[in-house]
Amino acid sequence: MAAFTFNKLVIFGVGLIGGSLARALRERAGLAGRVVGVGRSAQSVARAVELGVIDEAVALDDDVALSRALQGADIVLLAAPVAQTQPLLARIAPFLEAQTLVTDAGSTKSDVVAAARATLSERVAQFVPGHPIAGRESSGVDAALPDLYVDRNVVLCPLAENAPEAVERIAAMWRVTGAAVHTMSEAQHDRVFASVSHLPHVLSFALVEQILEAPDAQLKFSFAAGGFRDFTRIAASSPEMWRDVCLANRAALLAELDAYTDVLARFRAAIDASDGAALEAAFARSRVARTEWQERGGKKIPGDPAAK
Repeated sequence: MAAFTFNKLVIFGVGLIGGSLARALRERAGLAGRVVGVGRSAQSVARAVELGVIDEAVALDDDVALSRALQGADIVLLAAPVAQTQPLLARIAPFLEAQTLVTDAGSTKSDVVAAARATLSERVAQFVPGHPIAGRESSGVDAALPDLYVDRNVVLCPLAENAPEAVERIAAMWRVTGAAVHTMSEAQHDRVFASVSHLPHVLSFALVEQILEAPDAQLKFSFAAGGFRDFTRIAASSPEMWRDVCLANRAALLAELDAYTDVLARFRAAIDASDGAALEAAFARSRVARTEWQERGGKKIPGDPAAK
């Protein structure tokens, strides 16, 4: 396992994910490299400077400051909603130096890879797609934690053009935060996370939406308790982020929604027919599977926002 050090890390989007990486590198790993945060305006990342998460705040539309920020950068992290990946890559491409590696924290990967190929062209080897599987209901740099990634998974989706040492360098960065690093193709990533992350978020949002549309919504909310809280916890996630995820992973997510609808239809038919045996058998299978997952350490593999 290679040791990780850095001279300059530039983070686009210093919120929960980017801020937690910066804090982990500094506070958990004890690294002293310079961290620059880039936001839509310098003011939008000023809070991160105030908290000591980053050393310098730069506005995205300031050519001079952005060029200076990227000069000598070891690594660039894009920690913004996935729909912003292509515009951000296009923005930094003119200032990107040959030794700089770029990675991301997006919850989808096929669209991100396509964006990198379209914007970086022959320099796409500098881009190592990534996805830290960690999150909280809270967002923004104030929610950033130095131990957010401890015992969590990070997925890298290396490109054919990536040098092995480039992939290892990004993997080493995540490992010093306490994360376990895995690799898979971007297509496999999107199929897997459509099932275990993107679909649960859609279902959580959908249940809240269903209750909101009921004439007695306030009465229902007033009696909601543990089951509702547990099921809808992730509906507190960023609407902007999850809008982008749903659209970016449209095909895989639609397939999962169709499969889930088929299961709901079976459950509905069993309830309509008062078929308790069918319901109990299905519930028992689910209980066993859920228990086995939990015993394997499922707590460490959340489907939260990146859970994005």
